[in-house]
Amino acid sequence: MRKIKYLIFLFLIILPIQTLKSEIIILSACDDKQDEFLKNEYILNLNELIMTRNYVYKEKTYQKYRLTDLSVKKSNSYVRNIYEEGGKILTHKHGYPQFYTQILFEKEKREIFIKTVLNGEVGISKISTCKKIEKFDQES
Repeated sequence: MRKIKYLIFLFLIILPIQTLKSEIIILSACDDKQDEFLKNEYILNLNELIMTRNYVYKEKTYQKYRLTDLSVKKSNSYVRNIYEEGGKILTHKHGYPQFYTQILFEKEKREIFIKTVLNGEVGISKISTCKKIEKFDQES
């Protein structure tokens, strides 16, 4: 019995006690250069490494896309995997090895960019500016 208590004691001392920290950034009321939205927001969960985009098109924008694609929905949401690199947050590459795009965020900034890579040539363009940014830190 003493050996079991001793082993449990050692295990508890050796096992580091960690606090889990979760960081969530919400960018909302985001404008767009070519489309109009009733709602356009990005939720970055840095703990789970996912980005969720929720949007609702204004009627004019919805009709424009509906003309060429019947699968377009007026209200939609999608999720992308993200990662941090050099203080920037990027979605995983979307496309082919020679040509791909990524959405690029910078912490504490309201602007959203698109990174386009074609045969190793990188282009970065601003696609949106958000009116509101909220950051939530949660410890458990």
